[in-house]
Amino acid sequence: MAFQCQRDSYMQEFVTSVVSCSPAELKLENNGKKEKVNGFSVKLKDTILFPEGGGQPDDRGTIGGVPVLRVTRQGPEAIHFVSSALEEGQEVQLKVDWERRFDHMQQHSGQHLITALADSMFGYKTTSWELGRQRCSIELDTATVKPGEMEALEAAVNEKIRAHVPVTVQLLSLDDPTVEKVRSRGLPDDHAGPVRIIDIEGVDANMCCGTHVSNLSHLQVIKILGTEKGKKNKTNLIFLAGNRVLKYAERSYNTEKALVSLLKTGAEEHVDAVDKLQKTVKRLQKTNLTLLRDMAVLIAQKFKNDPEKGNFFSLHNKDGDNEFMNIIANEIGFQDTVIFLTVGEEKGPGLFLLAGPDKFVAELGPRVSELLQGKGAGKNGRFQGKANNLTKRGEVETLLQEHNRKRSAGEE
Repeated sequence: MAFQCQRDSYMQEFVTSVVSCSPAELKLENNGKKEKVNGFSVKLKDTILFPEGGGQPDDRGTIGGVPVLRVTRQGPEAIHFVSSALEEGQEVQLKVDWERRFDHMQQHSGQHLITALADSMFGYKTTSWELGRQRCSIELDTATVKPGEMEALEAAVNEKIRAHVPVTVQLLSLDDPTVEKVRSRGLPDDHAGPVRIIDIEGVDANMCCGTHVSNLSHLQVIKILGTEKGKKNKTNLIFLAGNRVLKYAERSYNTEKALVSLLKTGAEEHVDAVDKLQKTVKRLQKTNLTLLRDMAVLIAQKFKNDPEKGNFFSLHNKDGDNEFMNIIANEIGFQDTVIFLTVGEEKGPGLFLLAGPDKFVAELGPRVSELLQGKGAGKNGRFQGKANNLTKRGEVETLLQEHNRKRSAGEE
């Protein structure tokens, strides 16, 4: 069957009835992590909430005021996942998240238009596409595109938008001969009901289940951002359509304003200004590393020249890296001296190095790593790694001093 959202993609509210409601569980993404959510799967007599398909994500909205968290398709049915139960047989009002829906309509119809003209103008076939949250991509069946082609393609698609070309929907039976003539990547295995054809007048006829604009003028504008190397012998075309272009322009302008304030230059000078800053930072980093290496040698020499130095050395320095610590350890020598070094924030993450006699380090290295909530590994009298928290550095130092005292006294 064709859902009401497919018959009229512009309908924002709709009254229907609940066919069934059963307990269900679904994995939903929350801050990048998938979490299991308990809820209910609801089937309706009809729906204006589009279930994902054809490269288009599903809709959001409400059923009787209850938020719909996901819409999927199972054969001819749309399954709505909600957090609260709905009574079977009750009449309910559906509302669609129109901003999300219209955005998907613009991107999806934009993809059809770009795909059709990329094929007719340059012979580039579309093998897949993705409607992303920020941008969309079309995979073209070509290893490269020629200079000027994307600019010509962008001009052509926007010319069609300005021409107010109608977009219509046809519902055909599977045995209709017209079906054989339209562009398609094939029907899903569980397809049921009529075949839906999206016809951009004089441009393209394509088999598709998604929601689309009724006229290309509703796309407003399409911006092709460029191309990227795709899978083997493929090229990804990156584009934005409609309101996404306006939002992109707004974000770009706000970024430009912020850079003008930070760099104290006009927008046309931003690239040169950032390039100069990066070169300056690299020079400073190189100088800083040289100073740190020199400081490591001086630290080690100071300890070695101390007549009361003993056989234990501990140091924390906010700045530094593994090389800084290893220079100190090498300069001091750790065959008879236990060396404990850390760099980073005193109560935050950092790096650590334990050096000393093999047996001592092999025994206490894992314990040091555990106390610093880190991970490390060691061999040949060294155990080093990353620390997630240096708060217990003092406790580690006390532990090492106690064991080193016993080692020196021959108790171990």
